[in-house]
Amino acid sequence: MSADGTILVTGGSRGIGASTATLLADQGHRVVIVDIAPEPIVGTTAILWPAPFDVASESAVVAGIADIEKAHGPITGLVNAAGVFGKMHTIDRVRMEQWDREVNIDLRGTFLVARSVGIAMAKRQHGAIVNVASVAGMTSGPIHAYTAAKAGVIQITQTLAAEWGRTGVRVNAVSPGFTRTAALEAGIASGALNKDLLANPTAMNRLVEPMEVAHAIAWLLSPQSSGVTGINLPVDAGYIAGTTWAAYGGLPVAPRN
Repeated sequence: MSADGTILVTGGSRGIGASTATLLADQGHRVVIVDIAPEPIVGTTAILWPAPFDVASESAVVAGIADIEKAHGPITGLVNAAGVFGKMHTIDRVRMEQWDREVNIDLRGTFLVARSVGIAMAKRQHGAIVNVASVAGMTSGPIHAYTAAKAGVIQITQTLAAEWGRTGVRVNAVSPGFTRTAALEAGIASGALNKDLLANPTAMNRLVEPMEVAHAIAWLLSPQSSGVTGINLPVDAGYIAGTTWAAYGGLPVAPRN
């Protein structure tokens, strides 16, 4: 990632995307955020692209990337954070229109933006891409389209890393666990999600903070990770490590001070 280039953050107006854009801008990078419903981030120098950016539309992505690079210069870093969370249903209640929406945004959209930006990076022979996947793509749950889409994000990350590795372009993924975004908090407040059930299986017994994911993304974009490509980095407070302990009586109780 060139210090004088532009970092593009999709889904940058809220959630993990907004936290990442804020962190990167605070580190001195020129950051452009795009979103299907663009809203500025208060208190940051990140640049808001004012037009709605539909990651699932090939024509919109190609034209949008061209316009952004024309306005702000070459994109040397990409954070694919645009996404929608899965609807929780039993298999018989999965509706294909909902399946298509989740897969189109979470998987198709990630691929379209990565391809549009990455081809230009490969021609310039430098650049770094980080795709936001999920621990849901590494496990199972009643969010059928979402788990499939995020597993696909992990797979295309590896494929693109191999495809572009010898051009100097690195492609990695992060897989957040249950992260305390506004959307998750709304799910907890509505009763659709239970905070204790989300936190208890994790080794650290808590949710992940959006800024913790942002720091992992910033590292994967930075020269400090120059030898890293094709990985999927869980940022999950030990969710994957801790979930299987229920079969052995549960995780150890934290010592009291």
